[in-house]
Order: sequence, then C-alpha cells, then structure tokens
Amino acid sequence: MAGFRIGRGRDNNRPPQQPPQQQPYGQQQPQPPYGRQAYPPTGSPPPQQQWPQPGAGGGHGEPEYFDPYGQQQPQPPYGHGQPGPGYTNDNPGHTQVFAFGEDPYGQGSTYQAGAAAVAPAGPRLPWKELLRGIVTRPGQTFLQMRDHAVWGPALTVTFLYGLLAVFGFDDARKDVINATLSKAVPIVLSAGAAFVICGLLLGAVTHTLARQMGGDGSWQPTVGLSMLVMSLTDAPRLLFAVFLGGDNGLVQVLGWATWVAAGALFTSLISKSHDLPWPKALGASAIQLIALLSIIKLGTL
Repeated sequence: MAGFRIGRGRDNNRPPQQPPQQQPYGQQQPQPPYGRQAYPPTGSPPPQQQWPQPGAGGGHGEPEYFDPYGQQQPQPPYGHGQPGPGYTNDNPGHTQVFAFGEDPYGQGSTYQAGAAAVAPAGPRLPWKELLRGIVTRPGQTFLQMRDHAVWGPALTVTFLYGLLAVFGFDDARKDVINATLSKAVPIVLSAGAAFVICGLLLGAVTHTLARQMGGDGSWQPTVGLSMLVMSLTDAPRLLFAVFLGGDNGLVQVLGWATWVAAGALFTSLISKSHDLPWPKALGASAIQLIALLSIIKLGTL
C-alpha cells in the first residue's frame, strides 16, 4: 500500500520515549525482596514502626514483632516497676519488674495489739468526770483516757490518800495522836509521799509486765490510772478504819471487798489501755494486787 509504511500508524506524531535514566554509581536503590515493601529513599529517616498487638503475626511470612530497622522500645530501670515513656508490658521478652516484698493487694500486714487505736479514743476528761467515771463506768473511761496522761489527779489523790492512810493503821494512829504537832506533821507528810512513791513503782511494774505480755499502751496513762485505782478502791475501807480502827469486823469485810474490786478495775484498766485479753491483764496486775494486799490490808489486821 502506498500511503503506509512499516512501523507507522495513528500515533506517529507521539514523541519518542526517553530511555530510563540510571542513577549515579553507588546511589542505586536495591530491589526489595519479593512480597516486601520498597526501602525508603537513601538519607531519609526510617518510618515509625508500630508494634502489632500480641497474637498478631507479621505480614508475608515475617516473624512476629519483626523490626527491620532494629528499633527497640526503651527499657525501664532495673529494679523499678514503673516503665519509661513508650514502654509497654506486652513487648516480647520484657516482663514488668516488681520490687521484692511488694503486696499489690495491700493484705500483707498482720494484726498487732492496739493497732486500731492510732489516735486518742476520746477527749481528755476533767478531773471530776475522771474520778466519777472510774467508779461508775470504768471500761469506757479507761478506753477514753488510754492516751492521756493523768499526772495531776493521780499525784494529788494518791498524796491525800497517803495522808489519811496513817490513821487506818492502829499503831500509826496512836503515834500521831500522842505526838506533838511538830512531830505529827512530818509523819503524816512522809506517809503521803511514801504512798505516792509506792504507787509510781507498782504502776511501773504493772506497765512493764503488760508490755512483756504483748500490750502496747503508754506508760504515763497506765501508771497514773493505776495510782487512781489504788487510792479510790481503798477509800471506803479507809474511811471506816479512821473512826473504827483496822481491827473492826466491818473494816475487814470492806477491805476484802475493795481488794476484789481493785483487781477487777486493774484488769479492766490493763485490758483497755494495752489491748490485752483479761487473763493477761489480770496476770500483769498480779504483783500490784499482792503488794496492796500485803501493805494495806494485811497491815491493818
């Protein structure tokens, strides 16, 4: 045919295709393996790698959590359970570190005596309400005053009790009555001071025994309240002994009754102040009770 030649057609006016330009030597990009994405251009930072969720494998036969650029997540400091920024506990081969002895549920503590009484059980009672409370409601009073010192009422009441206790002993009463005023006053004052010192020592012994048996009460409330119990419980016997004498039958009955009442009050005091069961509280008060029986009751018979 006249109008057509080999190699020509309708697209004869299209410009010829340019041959592909090759990059300079050393800057050619390698061909990625089959099934993988192309490598990023040379000099550009690698793309941010996102970790897949646990259980999701890599694509196209890659191993799970495969990181072609070798980027690793930051590790938390050794011995600390708080991970750093960007750290997740789901990373393979990285488990969260817990400090030795931690209790995540907060149930590792054991019960200790008196652990519940971290603050005073109640406000301080005035001295009139304190003395009335020991007689009428001892348990509640001892619990409320377990963290309050009562030195003022304890020293005053015990000293006054010691002044009158001289007249409860038959021989001592005769000596005071027959002595002159200048001699009687030192005897009476010495008796008052002696009962104060005796109350302090016996209260300290009772407190020490209570602590050895597991109690956790404070020594000042324990000693002060024990001095008040010692003085108040023997007041009825002493009142009749001043006028009737220690050999009177009524005085002896009152002596035994008040001594038993003192044992009950001492047991309640140590139980409330030191958070101890009553057998241990009674055992801690045993020495003080025996001493009071020997000094006061047996001294009048």
